[in-house]
Amino acid sequence: MIGSARAEAALAIHSPAFDNGQPIPKRFSCSGDNTSPPLTFSGVPAQAKSLALIVDDPDAPGGLFTHWVLYNLATDIVVLAPGASDQPLPGPAVTADNSTHHADYHGMCPPPGAGVHHYHFKLFALDERLPSNLNNRAALLKAMQGHVIAHTQLVGTYQRK
Repeated sequence: MIGSARAEAALAIHSPAFDNGQPIPKRFSCSGDNTSPPLTFSGVPAQAKSLALIVDDPDAPGGLFTHWVLYNLATDIVVLAPGASDQPLPGPAVTADNSTHHADYHGMCPPPGAGVHHYHFKLFALDERLPSNLNNRAALLKAMQGHVIAHTQLVGTYQRK
């Protein structure tokens, strides 16, 4: 630290339910409770006006499968509790359609015997709040262009036998 300058911590996303690169517990899958895992956020830049979260599986047989699209999260949100997807959204947060065309969380559900899938929990810090009528992941990504000031991800794995 030089003078009064302080290094800002990097944006980070973690889960108390699984470590980066490690298996996600079955209870958060379609074979369990099909509810969202707990997530914690830290290092949100001071200039951020909102957060966005996209959860997807690039290993899906039909190509990228989006499990959850959540945006306009307040920047002071530091925890999404287990099952947050089943609760009223905090503050101005909005969900957009996932790959099943529903605006909610869809738990991990790879075909049995398809091997290990990787689930990317991508967190974005944005310099503005976005329109609340974005339909899906593609619309969110388009609206975020030029507004991402930081991003990070947490990757968990899951496989159905």
